[in-house]
Amino acid sequence: MHLCNRLVALLFALAVAAPVAAQNFPTKPIKLICPFPPAGSVDIASRAIAHELTKGLGQPVTVENRPGAGGNIGAEAAAKSPPDGYTLFMSTSGIQAINPALYAKMTFDQNRELVSVAPLVSLSNVLVLHPSVKANSVKEVIAMAKAQPGKIPYASSGNGTSIHMSGAMFTQLTGIDMIHIPYKGSGPAVTDLLAGQVSMMFDNIPSALPYIKSGKLKALATTGAKRDPALPDLPTIAEAGVPGYESGVWFGVMVPAGTPKDIIARLNAETVKGAKSPEFVKRMTDLGYNIIPGTPEQMSDMIKVEITRWTPIVKASGAKVD
Repeated sequence: MHLCNRLVALLFALAVAAPVAAQNFPTKPIKLICPFPPAGSVDIASRAIAHELTKGLGQPVTVENRPGAGGNIGAEAAAKSPPDGYTLFMSTSGIQAINPALYAKMTFDQNRELVSVAPLVSLSNVLVLHPSVKANSVKEVIAMAKAQPGKIPYASSGNGTSIHMSGAMFTQLTGIDMIHIPYKGSGPAVTDLLAGQVSMMFDNIPSALPYIKSGKLKALATTGAKRDPALPDLPTIAEAGVPGYESGVWFGVMVPAGTPKDIIARLNAETVKGAKSPEFVKRMTDLGYNIIPGTPEQMSDMIKVEITRWTPIVKASGAKVD
């Protein structure tokens, strides 16, 4: 009889433990892993939302940069962390949708070992050219490339990145042949573009915007489904003559699989609240980000759409990383 009573008490304790833990969450500092270097577009978004989460959760949320392997190093570190809500991960559509098709040897499964908390921001890319390039429209770029097949170089931030895939989609849909020059990050690629070492590239709008405004780069079109608020006078690639073209990247918060649902719900609520704060909105929109807070389910659906979109494009591009 005593044993039975003890079992009942134990089962009751287990049943209420998770809700109580979630109700008291958090009781210590939280780590947000950013899988790219400081000062890049993912890092900027990570630090901005960490500031808001610190206010909302009442505990410090600190950013830890774990760059490398197209975001896989940081993603794996997050996936292998305890599922207790104290390790967050700033993922990207590229990490979730492009990397599984790009990397031949994956030591973890980011779409099983990480789960969604909330989508946060999105970015369009922009087609930018060195001012010396004579083309002044997307149609003129296509005509120039067709007249010189396999001779015009375009830069990217690395094989399989959203910037590379924007270019790969462009060449596939237009039937042109250009030389892809992958760099180790957007910064070095932009440096060579500014110096005229390469003719053009697709770049994240926040990275390219200062050079566009100063006249150091010539912008022709953006890659989203609709015109970007940061560059409203520029047409989209689709508007400019490439029907069906849509490319870009979004970032969102994830946690290790197995994190209690009540904790995910709390993190989602605070992330959405922070993303809607006037300070966050102004800072992000001034830099060219679009604010897209939503539910975990919406983010999971977004990942599925990106996988369907990018897997065949990665395979057709021939890009592969061991």
